[in-house]
Amino acid sequence: MPLNEALLDYTNLYVRFVADREFDRDNPVWSAYLAGLRDNIDPGDWTYHFYRHRPHRVQPASVIATFGCFSYALGEPGQIRLHFHNANRHWHGPLSDERVSSRLSELTSLVQHVRAQQGDVRQIAGVSWLYNLTAYRRLFPESYISAATVATNRFRNMPLWGQFLNRHGGVRKDAAMLFARRVCDQTHVDDLARCFPLQPLAVPAPVEAFYEFYA
Repeated sequence: MPLNEALLDYTNLYVRFVADREFDRDNPVWSAYLAGLRDNIDPGDWTYHFYRHRPHRVQPASVIATFGCFSYALGEPGQIRLHFHNANRHWHGPLSDERVSSRLSELTSLVQHVRAQQGDVRQIAGVSWLYNLTAYRRLFPESYISAATVATNRFRNMPLWGQFLNRHGGVRKDAAMLFARRVCDQTHVDDLARCFPLQPLAVPAPVEAFYEFYA
């Protein structure tokens, strides 16, 4: 397929650069990126240069409220969607044993806010590669985690690509190299998802499970 189509449909670059999820091929920001890509010898250098000169929105515009590393946005009717970003300023990692109590406190505040402000919510849901990690899973009700299923066709989304970044924003080189090797072994586009070390997991649970867990 043409490179511009591959970049739009199989990377997170559009969301990083344009900061929306319209995936408009004629968006002026996206068009400027593609124009520069054609004019530069090294596509990696140009992509990084373009990224550094774009404003960086940490959280989606749809976010309703933020509590430390966690936030939530409205999803389908009667549903909210959880988001996680590393707002931790402590020496220990955001999911380390030393920071478990902080993360649980943030989630408790978030759930209390949902209960007070979003009375029609019946379900809490999330999608992320992080649900593969024990350090992350332990922060949530068991019924939420046990409902996890692989979320397919997430090539445009950070819940898939985030696994290649460490908590400082640098590339996790071992994971990236493993991914690159696997891509080289594939012969069909339908097999690309298996190249990722961790799959994004979709997890839903009734909101009552959260009320009980964080009581």
